[in-house]
Amino acid sequence: MEIKSKLKKNKKLRQRGRKVNFGIRDELVKLLNVSSYRRDHLIEYLHVIQDNKGHINEDFMTALAHLLEISQTEVYEVATFYHHFDIIKSDQTAPPSLTVRVCDSVSCEINGANELAQNLNDYFKGTVRIQKVPCIGRCQNAPVAVVKFNPIDNANLKNVKQAVDAKKYMPTIPDYIDMNEYIKKDGYELFEKVKNSEADKDRVLLELENSNLRGLGGAGFPAGKKWRILKEQKAPRLLAVNIDEGEPGTFKDRFYLESDPHRFFEGMLVACEVVGIDKVYIYLRDEYAAVRDIMTDELKKIRDKYKRSIPQIELRRGAGAYICGEESAMIESIEGKKGMPRLRPPFVAQVGLFGRPTLEHNMETLYWVRDIAEKGASWFTSYGRNGRKGLRSFSVSGRVNNPGVHLAPAGITVKELIDEYAGGMIKGHEFYAYFPGGASGGILPASMSNIPLDFDTLNEYDCFIGSAAIIILSDQDTVLKAASTTMSFFEHESCGKCTPCRVGTSKATKLMGQKKWDVKLLNDLATVMSDASICGLGQAASNPLKSVIKYFPEEIKK
Repeated sequence: MEIKSKLKKNKKLRQRGRKVNFGIRDELVKLLNVSSYRRDHLIEYLHVIQDNKGHINEDFMTALAHLLEISQTEVYEVATFYHHFDIIKSDQTAPPSLTVRVCDSVSCEINGANELAQNLNDYFKGTVRIQKVPCIGRCQNAPVAVVKFNPIDNANLKNVKQAVDAKKYMPTIPDYIDMNEYIKKDGYELFEKVKNSEADKDRVLLELENSNLRGLGGAGFPAGKKWRILKEQKAPRLLAVNIDEGEPGTFKDRFYLESDPHRFFEGMLVACEVVGIDKVYIYLRDEYAAVRDIMTDELKKIRDKYKRSIPQIELRRGAGAYICGEESAMIESIEGKKGMPRLRPPFVAQVGLFGRPTLEHNMETLYWVRDIAEKGASWFTSYGRNGRKGLRSFSVSGRVNNPGVHLAPAGITVKELIDEYAGGMIKGHEFYAYFPGGASGGILPASMSNIPLDFDTLNEYDCFIGSAAIIILSDQDTVLKAASTTMSFFEHESCGKCTPCRVGTSKATKLMGQKKWDVKLLNDLATVMSDASICGLGQAASNPLKSVIKYFPEEIKK
C-alpha cells in the first residue's frame, strides 16, 4: 500500500494531445469575436477560420478545441467530415488562396463541365485551385463554376478568367422583394392576425390539412399532419428548416429565396404561432452565398420589427454535405456534429434537435402556407392534372430550350412539361430519357413520358418524384454515363455510417465503370443497398442503376 501511494504521489501528469499555440489562440479569439463559446456553433467557427485563412490547420483546430473545452479529436472529426473545410497539417503547404469549383453533376457534365475544368487547370497551372464538385444548385445555367463565393453561370474559360482577374469573389445579389415591398402587398398581415388571435389557428391548420400540402423536400409527408403531431408534444418545441437542397438537379428553393424570401419567412412565423414553436433554426446550404446575404439582411429587419414577440431565429450554414438533406443528419449538423443520420425511432417530432420535439420542414413547404391560408385549400387543390391535385415547382434542366423553375399542376407529364413550360427540346436534340426526381429518383425512357408526375405515381416504376428535379437527356447522351455519374456522386456523399451504403456505392461505382457489366452482381448489390441502408441516401442510390438495367438494356450490351 505504501509503495503504491508513493508511486501515485510521485507520478508526473503530462498534457495529452497537441499543445495549444497561445498566439494562434489569441488570433482565433479576435477572429471569432464572440462573448461566449457554444459547442453547437463548432461548424460556424470552422467557417470563420476557413473564410479568413483559406484552410484550417492543426494549430487552429487545437486552439478551437481549447476554447470550446472539448477534445481535439472531436473538432478534427467534425472538420474532416465536411467537404468545404480544407484541413492541412501545420507543416504542410497551404492550398492556393483562391479556389474555383466546377460543378460536374449530370446537367453540367452534359454541357461540358469536364472540358471546362480541364481548360481551367491548363490555363491557371496550379496558381488557382480547380475543384470538380457535386451539384451547386444552378443547373438551369449549366455549366457553372464558382469563383470562391461568386457563381459564374454558363461558365467558360473567358468569363471565369475575367472574374478571377477582377477579384470578383462575392456573388451579385439579384433583385428580390424586400421587406418593405412585401409589406406593401399585404405581407405579414396573416401572421399578425394569427398572432393577435384575429385569425383562428385551428382554421389555418385545417386549411393546410385540406390542401393536402406535402413536404416538398422529397419525403412528401403531409404538412398539416406534421403540425398536428407537433402540437401534441410537450414544450419547448423547435422548428428546423431544411434548405440544404443538395439533390442534383434541384434549385427551386434558391429560386424562391432569391426572388420572394418573405413569403417563406411569413409561412415560417405562422407555423411557429400555430404549433407553438420556441426557437427556429434555418439550415442553409453553403453554396447559396447570395441567399445567405439576403436572409441575413432580411432576418435583421424581421427582428427589428417584431423584436421579442417572435421566437429566436438562428441562421446556420451548411458545409458541403449532401447527407445533411436528411432530416436527422441536418439536426446533428445544427448541433455542431458530423451530419450522420440517426436511427429511428424515436422520430424527430418526438426527440429532435437538442432532444426536443422538432418540426422539420423544407423551405418550399412553408413558402405555400400564406397562400393556402389566405385563399383556402380549394384554391390549391383546384390545380392538377390526371387526377392529381395541387401545384409543384419543377426544377427543369438538361436539353430543353427554357430550363428553370416552372410552377405547374401536380400530375403533369414530362412531355407536357417540356412542350408547355420548358420551350421544347433544343434544336438537333431528340428526347431520349429523363430523371423524374433528381439523381436519386431513377431514370425513365422517353417512351414513358406520359406518367403523371406527383407523389406516389412513380413508385411502381422504381422511381419517385422527390424534390421534382427533372433532368432531360437527349439522343446525344447515354443513360449509362448519367447513371455512373450519379453513383459516383453517391459514393462521394455517403456518410459511411452503414455498410450497405458505404461499401455498396463504392463497389457499384467500380462495377459500373467496367466495359462489361455484371448485371446479376449489380442487381444483388442494388437490392442490398435498397433494403439494408439506414437512410434515404443508400436506399435510393441504386435507383438509376436499376433503371438502366430495367429500361435501357441495349446500352449495357453495346
